[in-house]
Amino acid sequence: MPPLPVGKIAENVRQMLTSLGEDPERDGLQRTPERVEKAMKFLTGGYTENIPKLVNGALFEVAYDEMVIVKEIEFFSMCEHHMLPFWGKANVAYIPNGKVIGLSKIPRIVDVFARRLQVQERMTQEIAQTLMDILKPKGVAVMLEAEHTCMSMRGVEKPGSLTVTTQFRGLFKDDPNEQLRFLSLIRAGQR
Repeated sequence: MPPLPVGKIAENVRQMLTSLGEDPERDGLQRTPERVEKAMKFLTGGYTENIPKLVNGALFEVAYDEMVIVKEIEFFSMCEHHMLPFWGKANVAYIPNGKVIGLSKIPRIVDVFARRLQVQERMTQEIAQTLMDILKPKGVAVMLEAEHTCMSMRGVEKPGSLTVTTQFRGLFKDDPNEQLRFLSLIRAGQR
């Protein structure tokens, strides 16, 4: 198998392996720098995504004014502080204001922000703001629940601990009853 093209990331990984006391030329590590570069480019592919292109006009005029929820959207991301993974589920809702978005676009928007070096709090805000900007709905609610390996594998070493973040915009922020309705609906029938 021919070697993969070597880029700056691969060269830095090679130097990191040497700094850790490893031999990047030993059998199991020979192609590791290139594999890490390829993985990092995939895991941070959200930086190069174009949201209007991703939405691709999938906005539809519909006279529907009740809550739309896409729940339990699985995602994975990388903590910007330690570059360690975190993963979990996103629950996203909006109340239309004459327009709805193709349902598959919501998980794609989640992925755009998840596939960046992130903090969960900012990711939650970015998803909510993007939907507000695109749809101009009456309100948006986003809740992320995630496990962070920077907490489970190092530091406090508490596997299974979940971090929950929420972001409410429009009616969800102004009306506590809408917040409660969102929270009860995402908990109903949870897998």
